[in-house]
Amino acid sequence: MIEAEIKLREIRAKLRKSMDGVVSTSMREKGLKYRLNFGVNLPTLRQIANNYDRDAILSEMLWKEDVRELKILATLLYPIEDFSEENAHKWCTEIPNQEIRQQVCMNLFQNLPYANNLVNKWILSNNENLRTTAYWLFARLIIIRSEQIAYIDCSALVRNAMNDLSSSDFFLYQSAINALKYAGRLSSELSKEILEKIKIIADSEIPALQEVYSLLKFELDNN
Repeated sequence: MIEAEIKLREIRAKLRKSMDGVVSTSMREKGLKYRLNFGVNLPTLRQIANNYDRDAILSEMLWKEDVRELKILATLLYPIEDFSEENAHKWCTEIPNQEIRQQVCMNLFQNLPYANNLVNKWILSNNENLRTTAYWLFARLIIIRSEQIAYIDCSALVRNAMNDLSSSDFFLYQSAINALKYAGRLSSELSKEILEKIKIIADSEIPALQEVYSLLKFELDNN
């Protein structure tokens, strides 16, 4: 614990030296709110992470801080083999915004040997934050061509993503669209299934749903 605290102080000092006030202000104006944001770019954060061994205790300390860079570093430094499903669920409920969601999915969740279980469980959750992350993680697994895709219930995912196209939560809505786009790339059969399901919104009186239909039809017609 003491060693982790020393490392945390070292990391804070490095972040202060790398601080970019202009970037920090820009992020804040775009709605990315943290108690503290140093505006440090991702390549620099990766360089900082490379100076430390993976450490579960340090990562937990970093994650608890409402500081952008510390949360991102937590996702880079947690040992994959020590990160349990219970921990994944806890962290997922604590994701503060879309930037951290993207980082935790890319740096940590997609590398877990049970990532498919997380997707299958979270898409069925009543918690919108969990479903949003499930869709994003699903897309990441397709991007990296993970073998775990074969163990994901794509029919359930498509069904729930279709329901979430009507969500008032912008990030849930966007993540659902993204998941449907990537799901359609898995096979021509799944692509046809999605195209059949979205016919229901083709003549919607809601302009946003009409746009979604056009977007997905364009994306999947040639798959």
